[in-house]
Amino acid sequence: MSLLCVICDVNRKRVAGLDGLRGLCALYVMLFHCWAYTFRGFPRYRGPDWLSWLGFGRLSVVLFLVLSGFSLALAAARNDWRLGSLARYARRRAWRILPAYWAALAFSLVIAWTVVRQPHSAEPSAGSVVVYTLMLQDLFAVPTPNGAFWSIGVEALLYGVLPLLVLLCRRFGPAAMLAVVTLPVIVIGFVVFDGSPPQGDNWLAPHLVPAFAAGVVAAGVAAAGDRLGRLPWAWLSVLAAIPAGALILHRGARWMVNNYYWVDLAVVPAMTLFLLAVVSGRPAGLIRLLDSAPLRRLGAISYSLYLIHLPIVVAISQKLVIPRLGRDTVSFTVTTLLAGGLSLVGAWFFAKVFEVPFRSWADVRDTIRPPAPVVAPNRPVPTPAGRH
Repeated sequence: MSLLCVICDVNRKRVAGLDGLRGLCALYVMLFHCWAYTFRGFPRYRGPDWLSWLGFGRLSVVLFLVLSGFSLALAAARNDWRLGSLARYARRRAWRILPAYWAALAFSLVIAWTVVRQPHSAEPSAGSVVVYTLMLQDLFAVPTPNGAFWSIGVEALLYGVLPLLVLLCRRFGPAAMLAVVTLPVIVIGFVVFDGSPPQGDNWLAPHLVPAFAAGVVAAGVAAAGDRLGRLPWAWLSVLAAIPAGALILHRGARWMVNNYYWVDLAVVPAMTLFLLAVVSGRPAGLIRLLDSAPLRRLGAISYSLYLIHLPIVVAISQKLVIPRLGRDTVSFTVTTLLAGGLSLVGAWFFAKVFEVPFRSWADVRDTIRPPAPVVAPNRPVPTPAGRH
């Protein structure tokens, strides 16, 4: 998520369940970090087995990217794969993600410099400020102020790729586009890296382009409309998830961390099919849950929650909880309640201040100068109560 960052619609209606899905993804990433920074040695997990299901936070990021590709490409898919003005597209993306991101960057730097730096990283430097301000963290390795920001850099790069993906869809079709971006990734993995690509966050992560592109393909399927309800998307997603899911569960989180390149690619088909199941409105019970009021509200602040939660989790766990309670289930519970609560409250504030007013250039313009009221012809303008 990106995010992760826009509310999408099919046939000009809000897609029930997508807000809740984004919210749950952000919440799971936060729980993953509470878990990972409480128990020592991730991915060599030393906590209780019943909490091991929290060790797959990376998969939520992949799903965020599928959702982002779908959301951003849907309007173009409905318009014969025409994105419209590139300047308008770039301006809307910038206003949508940059104000909250830069505010979260400032917040993260303050925490790293005054409270606690990010684990496994040096204290942020002047170079960190420049690189992260320009969102170049996946091109240049510098000390990080916020370990979750690597995916924001990926998302920003994918925004630049989207016009090309849409053009390929218009010229050759969505399936051909997906093949064009996926086959080179597979060749790079086997030929350039001999089957073992680097797994660190601070690199271009080309294998995440197919995840974003798969979301674009899903937008094409959804835009077709009449074909959307013909297939059992939920069951197909379960079948697609079985091979990758069984392998991940069998080999564990440590193996997954050392093979992110291939794991991320392997889970994309199941995630794309699941997204189409949600868009098609089935299964109805799951859609009602995802579209419940609490999950819709969580989805509305999911971007801000993703941006700010990690410095809060690290500060609470490393400076407050672990020194007093050690590393056990009690400390995990306390960290989750304290850091999770603060993160949710902070995300609500960030969304109100740094997201909602800046979601489009029109929003910013209207915030600075409210538009004049529209007056119906031949009708007097009503005066405020008490004035004549």
